[in-house]
Amino acid sequence: MENKKNYTSPYDLDGKIPFGQALALGLQHVLAMFVGNLTPILLITGPLYCDLEHGIQIAIIQNAMLIAGLVTLVQLFTIGPVGAKLPIVMGTSSGFIGVAQSISQIMGGGVLAYGALMGASLIGGLFECVLGFCIKPLRRFFPSVVTGTVVMSIGLSLIAVGINSFGGGNTNGDFGSLPNLFVGTVVLVVIILLKHFTKGITSTASILFGIITGYILCAVMALILPTTYTMIDAKTGEEVIKTCSWVLNWDSVASAGWFAVPNLMPVHMVFDLRAILPMIIMFIVTAVETIGDTAGVTEGGLGRNATDSELVGSVTADGLGSAVASFFGVLPNTSFSQNVGLVGMTKIVNRYAISLGAVFLILCGFFPKLAALIRMMPQSVLGGAAVMMFASIVVSGMKLVTQDGVDNRVVTIVSVAIGLGYGLGANSSVLQFMPQAVQLIFGGSGIVPAALVAIVLNVVIPKEEKEKK
Repeated sequence: MENKKNYTSPYDLDGKIPFGQALALGLQHVLAMFVGNLTPILLITGPLYCDLEHGIQIAIIQNAMLIAGLVTLVQLFTIGPVGAKLPIVMGTSSGFIGVAQSISQIMGGGVLAYGALMGASLIGGLFECVLGFCIKPLRRFFPSVVTGTVVMSIGLSLIAVGINSFGGGNTNGDFGSLPNLFVGTVVLVVIILLKHFTKGITSTASILFGIITGYILCAVMALILPTTYTMIDAKTGEEVIKTCSWVLNWDSVASAGWFAVPNLMPVHMVFDLRAILPMIIMFIVTAVETIGDTAGVTEGGLGRNATDSELVGSVTADGLGSAVASFFGVLPNTSFSQNVGLVGMTKIVNRYAISLGAVFLILCGFFPKLAALIRMMPQSVLGGAAVMMFASIVVSGMKLVTQDGVDNRVVTIVSVAIGLGYGLGANSSVLQFMPQAVQLIFGGSGIVPAALVAIVLNVVIPKEEKEKK
C-alpha cells in the first residue's frame, strides 16, 4: 500500500502534496482572478451596455464562476485533445468589452443585444476551437522571440491595471488616498517577506497570506479611521457621501443566498451577422493571447517552451469553453494572465492544487455566500499582489526572448513590436480616425499589434549568421 506521507513538491506538475497545502495554493489562484472574472460581466450587463434585469445579472454572475471552474479543469486534465494539461486558469475575458459595447449599440441594448452576444460567442468559440487545431502548422511563425514578445506585451498591458487596483480603483472617489496606498503597500511587503524570508506553506502561498492580511488590515482600519468621504457628484453637482473603497462590505455577504442552482440559458440566443463578425475577429485576438499565456506558463513555471500539443490544447479549450459558456449566458472565457504571472512568480505548477481552486470556483457558483466573501475584496488588497504578479509576466517574456541569445535582429523585432504594441495600447486615441474594427483590434491592450509586428518582422528580417571563431 502506498505511503500517504510520500509527498513530493508543489513545484512538480503532477506532484503529490497534502490537501491543506494544495487548498491554500488553489485558493491563491482564485483570489488572483476572482474580481477580474466578474468585472466584464458587471460592466456589460449593467447600465453602460445592455442594462439587464437584476435577476438575470445575478444568474449570469453565478454562472461565470461555475464556467470558469469547469473550463479550468478541462485545461488541467483535458478532454481528448482539448486542454493543455498545464496550470492555466480560465475566466471571463475582458478583451470583449469593447466589442460588446459596439454590438449593444447596434442591437439597441437590453436582452436582445445580450442574446446576440451569446449567439456570436457560440459561433466564435467554435471557430476558435477549429483554429486551435491549425496551430501546429502555424507554429513556425511563433518562435521564442515572437512568443516572448507577446508575453512581454501581455505583462506590460496589465501593469497599469495592477497600479490602478493598488490605488483603490480609479472609478472610486478615494482613488490614490493614503489608506488605499497603505493597504496595497502592506500587502505587497507581506508577500515579499513571506516569499523570501520564510519556508513551507507561508512561502509558497505568500500571495494568499498577503491577501488575508489585507482583509484583516481593512477590518482593523474600519475601527480606527473614517469609513466615508465626501465628493461632488459630476452629474448633479451636489455633495455626496461615499463609503471608502477599502471598507469591507459585509452586507453583501449577509444578503447573499446560501445555495442556488445555476440557470441554463438565462437569455435566449440571437444569431446576427452584425454581432458574429466582430466577435470572430476578437476570437482570433484571444487565440493569440492564449498562445502567449501558454508560453508564459511553460517558461515562467517549467522553464521551457510550450509544445505543439499544449498550444493546440490550450486554444481549443479556450474556444470550446467559450462556446459552452454561451449556453449559460456567460461571456467568452480565456486564459487569465493574472494567474500566468502568479505561476511565474511562485513557480507553483501543481495541477492538483490548482484543480482545488477550480473546484472552489464551481462551489461559488452554487453557494453565493462564498462568492460574496471574495467579491467584496477591496481593490487595494488585490493591487498589492497584482503589481508584482503582472511585472513577473514581463520577466517571463524577457526570458523567452533571450533564451536563444540576443543579436541585432532580436533587438529590432522586440523594440518595434513592443514600441508599437505597448504604445498603441497606452494611447489608443492615435487610431481615432481609423475604422472601428481597427480600433477594437489594435487599440485595446496592444497585445495584437505587438504580436502581428513581431510575426511579420520575424519572417521578413533574415537571421544573422554567427561569426566563426
